[in-house]
Amino acid sequence: MAKTKKKISRQTRSNIITYGIVILAYIIVQTMINSGSISSLMEGLMVPLCIYAILAVSLNLVVGILGELSLGHAGFMCVGAFASAFFSKCMRGEMESDGLRFFLALLIGVAAAALFGLLIGIPVLRLKGDYLAIVTLAFGEIIKNLVNVLYIGKDSGGFHISTQDVMELDADGTMIISGPQGITGTPRDATFLIGIILVLITLFIVINLTNSRSGRAIMSIRDNRIAAESIGINVTKYKLMAFTVSAALAGSAGVLYAHNLSTLTATTNNFGYNQSIMILVFVVLGGIGNIRGSMIAAVILTLLPELLRGLSDYRMLIYAIVLIVMMLFNWAPKAIEWREKYLSFGRKKKEAVK
Repeated sequence: MAKTKKKISRQTRSNIITYGIVILAYIIVQTMINSGSISSLMEGLMVPLCIYAILAVSLNLVVGILGELSLGHAGFMCVGAFASAFFSKCMRGEMESDGLRFFLALLIGVAAAALFGLLIGIPVLRLKGDYLAIVTLAFGEIIKNLVNVLYIGKDSGGFHISTQDVMELDADGTMIISGPQGITGTPRDATFLIGIILVLITLFIVINLTNSRSGRAIMSIRDNRIAAESIGINVTKYKLMAFTVSAALAGSAGVLYAHNLSTLTATTNNFGYNQSIMILVFVVLGGIGNIRGSMIAAVILTLLPELLRGLSDYRMLIYAIVLIVMMLFNWAPKAIEWREKYLSFGRKKKEAVK
């Protein structure tokens, strides 16, 4: 019983440290912004940092906790971004409160991404390994290409949908989604504070799910699916749960992304294959299954290219070296031995005293 209490208190302490890092980082950065110590370029990176942290933590739920390789995370982000931006543009001028409009847009974006996660997960999660990665990658590309051929306008007659660049609208009609040109005029409601709140909510959901009974069932499926089935765990149910929650959180990152820009377009760099691979890089370098590590890796690898912008000739070389060093530190056997020997001395000392 004492051991159980000790484990619980250690886990709680680790969770408090994770939340504390986020809150402390916000206080320090906000103080520097208020004092003018941060350039406008760096200040503009604060919301994207929150977006990538949310994406990394949410993907770690599937890759690290569930143990499945998904390359369609950018697709769920795209669904959340366009669903919320569509609602915000339609309601702009109709709702007096910007905060309420953004909150409703957030709910719509999360719900749309979760719905797509559920619909995609039902047939796709029967696959595993490379086959699952290929299908989720295809989903992300399909979503991006569908958005690029979609035209939606609104006038007194209601909404009009077309896949061609020709649409007859009344004189008071407006285009909401203009194919490759995307959505223009989205209200820029996203702020650094909102981003930090969403990061904390994401951490709360993922950490509590991981430490819950459902989380232990999900991890048992990752470790040994046959053994999990033999003791009565509903494999399909828990895989769908992890996949849907991860998609919903990616949708919230998409909402934040859409409301940080005045023009939202679906390109390869922001919602395509490259984005999904970049999110996966955050997870792998931060440590598969390590929630705090994936968040920190997302922040470091997003900030690093901008911090090295002055070294234009060597910027990408240094970036590549940092990637290699982080990979070795997390995965090399000797590095793991060194961490266990020198970075866990406090834990070993307590066990020795006991």
